[in-house]
Parts: sequence; C-alpha cells; structure tokens
Amino acid sequence: MSRRNPKGREINGIVLLDKDTGLSSNAALQKVKRLFFAKKAGHTGALDPLASGILPICLGQATKVAGFLLDDDKRYFVRGQFGQTTDTLDSEGEVIKTQPFEQLTDKEIRLAVNHFVGDIEQVPPMYSALKKNGQPLYKLARQGVEVDRPPRPVTIHHIDYLGYENGVVSLEVSCSKGTYIRTLIADIGNKLGCGAHVIELRRTGFAHIDIGQTIKFSDLENLASDNYQRLDEKIFATEEMLPNFDSIYLDEQQTTDIKNGRSITSSGQGPLEIIKLFDNHKQFLGIGEPDKEGDIKPKRLFI
Repeated sequence: MSRRNPKGREINGIVLLDKDTGLSSNAALQKVKRLFFAKKAGHTGALDPLASGILPICLGQATKVAGFLLDDDKRYFVRGQFGQTTDTLDSEGEVIKTQPFEQLTDKEIRLAVNHFVGDIEQVPPMYSALKKNGQPLYKLARQGVEVDRPPRPVTIHHIDYLGYENGVVSLEVSCSKGTYIRTLIADIGNKLGCGAHVIELRRTGFAHIDIGQTIKFSDLENLASDNYQRLDEKIFATEEMLPNFDSIYLDEQQTTDIKNGRSITSSGQGPLEIIKLFDNHKQFLGIGEPDKEGDIKPKRLFI
C-alpha cells in the first residue's frame, strides 16, 4: 500500500452529517475531517451542542460554496419548557427566573405561537457566536458581560403546533437564515408571561435537504476502511447541494477564460444572479455571477 499524504486527501464534496447532541459543530467537523483524512474541511450552519440534526460538512473545494448554503431556509423540531428562563435560553444554562405556567391553556399557547409567524425581529442571544469588536458574544457572556444587540429581521415561514403537555410545548418551525430558535422559544414564553427555554432542538431540514438524507458519525465509522471507498460513497457532489441555481455549460475557450479570471460573454440578457458553471467536459467548475455589463465573471472556482 502506498504511503498516505501526511497533509490529507484531496477530496471534494459535502457530507450530510446528522450531528449528535453534546457535540459542538467544530468538534463534529474535526471528527469527520479525520475520518475521511481530508486535507481541508469546513461546516456550514453551526448547531449548538444541545442541538442535533443536519450539519453539512464541506470537504476540499466544497468549502468555497459554504456561504451559499448558509443563505437557505431551515426547518427544526423543538421542545420548549415553560415557566423557566435560563441565561443561555436552553437547558444547558442556569435558571435565572421561575414563573407559574400551570394556568396556560392550549388556545393561549396557539395564539402566542402564531403571533411570531411572518417577518419579525429578534434580539440575538448573548450566548451566540456573533462578535462584538472581534470578541464572540458567548465569551463575553461567560465573563458576566452583556452588550447591546440590535434586533435583526428574520422570517418565520411556518410553525406547526404539535402539542402541549406538562409545561412542554412541541413545535416544527420553518424559518429563514439567521433565526435563533432559542430566542423564538424565549419570546413565546415572554409573550405568555411565564418565560421559556429550549430543552430539545433538532434541525430536520436545510434548504432542499431532508434529515433522511443524513448519516450519523457512528455509521460513517462503520464504513471506514483503508481505501476509503465506502466512506467516499457518502459524499454528495457539490453541485447537487445547489439545486436552485441555474447552470451554464462552457465551451473550451470560455472554460479557459473563466479559469484565468476573465468574464465571458453571456447569450441573451445574461444571468440575473449567481449560476453554476460547468467546463467543456461537463465537470463542475464553480460559481459565476453577472458583472456590470451583464457578462459572467468567476466568483468561486474549483481550480
């Protein structure tokens, strides 16, 4: 057997990991990177350690499109506990306020939940990866420091009310990028006058991806072998993860121009937004976008 490249394998594509609870997104990323012996890897759409579910792991050149995946909508299953507010807005934090919730009725909860459907504004939680003067908010929060966080617009497309029992409400939420489900549950609790925090969170959808397409890390481990063949079969082609973008197939000269950073003439009125580029051999080349003249210029290339 030939000696492995000590820096890792040059592999490209996306692994749809079903992240377990109790694991940070970065820890999950590092485990997958080591298992695949990938030279380069990154994740998109971080999940809290408490949360489980879809975490796309981008390998190799696919890291260049991670930002495009972040723009997509997401879907969650969540259970929220009424009557207790925690400093992290989930069950990993300390309870900072307790209020009665026994008086709540099913009708009241449904009305409060529906109040948050549509275009709303959220104040990001202190325990988040957002930064203030280059410092992550969660680090400041651990030091007992709280800073002003301006509200941010998000969209809650739909909330399915799944039920309520013994102070726990169960919901399915479809939302835009940037939505904090912890904040949503806390806001619902505040709307009802009893407070609330997340006790279970699972990402079940990410853009066109469904939880049924994912794989657990333990199952990936079972597939591992010296030649990586069975593992690599679980890698999705990068272009498959961008189904909403139009595609353009280039001829030989256009391929050369794009690879050298030059714009190419677009037929017709030209693309209105980013597009997938395929070279003259119909291989995925990367992402292009229109320039001021309406031609296509390279944005993220796999070269």
